This record gives sequence, structure tokens and C-alpha cells, in this order.
Amino acid sequence: MSDGGLQHGPLGESCLHLCVDMQRLFAEDTEWHTPWMARVLPVVTRLAEAHAAQTIFTRFIPASRAEECGGTWRRYYTRWASMTLEALPPGMIDLVAPLARLVPPAEIFDKRVYSPWSDGELHRRLRRRGIDTLVISGAETDVCVLAAVLGAVDLGYRIIVPTDAICSSSDRAHDALLTLYHERFGQQVEAARVEEILAAWR
Repeated sequence: MSDGGLQHGPLGESCLHLCVDMQRLFAEDTEWHTPWMARVLPVVTRLAEAHAAQTIFTRFIPASRAEECGGTWRRYYTRWASMTLEALPPGMIDLVAPLARLVPPAEIFDKRVYSPWSDGELHRRLRRRGIDTLVISGAETDVCVLAAVLGAVDLGYRIIVPTDAICSSSDRAHDALLTLYHERFGQQVEAARVEEILAAWR
């Protein structure tokens, strides 16, 4: 899908950068390694640096162990036992270094599932700040970024996906999601490159 650009005007004080799960456990040599992350990190960093006080970084916090989980999450963490908190080396849930240094003024929002919206706290936090527009970057395009985008659609946010600041371990799924946003969510999801977003965000 080609970038459609910003279709609904410039960005301002009511815009926030929601950066999804740019963490060491995805960047480093683990079973969840996302190869593209190193490639998009400089672009994500540029976006976050430009509006650090208007950035929230989500962190995916794995279960301590499979036995503490219910439903299919127990099967999930049985499969990914090496990615539980009791198995991971210390510090692996941290943001990657170039982004960690932006906190504060950027903020961190921890979640234990794909979506950052499940308990309502993030939505309440954004409403208190008068946020109605989200630039959603990060990892992975077809898992946690997807959950963030679809939840934001349901809540009525204007959504901009920076096509050069998201990444996946699957090229095919990444491309399919960009096509989906264009063909099925054209009124709610705009796709643009970071250069265009920064030029429009004053």
C-alpha cells in the first residue's frame, strides 16, 4: 500500500505519539526477536524526540510463569516459557536505550495483554490531557500495534500510522495490515511517513 498521507489536516496540541512495545525483549536475541526493529528504531526515535512530552511508551509485561495465567494465555506462556519473567534476564522488559532516555518527559504505560485499552486507564489518561489524535508507532505491526490501532478506532481517536516507524517479524502480515487500513479503515486510519507527520505537527 502506498502512503495515503495526512488526509484530515495538521496536528497540534491534542496529538500524542503512542509508541508500542519498543523493548529489549523484542530487540535482542530472544525467541521474540523482531528483526526489523533495529531498522525502524532511528525513525521511531526521531519521532519521539521531536515530541517527547507528547509521547507514551507502552511496555508488554509477560506473565511471571504460565501457571499464573488463565484461558489461552496459559497455553501461550507454556509455549513461550523462555519469555516469562522468571526466565528472562533482568531488564529485558525495559525500553531500548535510545527511547528509555526520553522518560521523562515521555511516560510509560505497562500492559499485560496485546491491547493497551483493556482496562480503560490509558483512555482516561488521554482524555484528561485533551488528546483526540494518536500517532501509533512500534512493534509489531500485526500484533500489539494492530490491537492499539483497532482499540483506538473503537474509541473514536483520529489515528495516524507512520509507515516507516512500525515493524513486524512477518513482511507479508505487515504489508497486509497496511492494505487493510487503507481499504477498510480509510476514514479512521491515515498512513504517512514520519517526515510528513513531523512537518504537520506543530
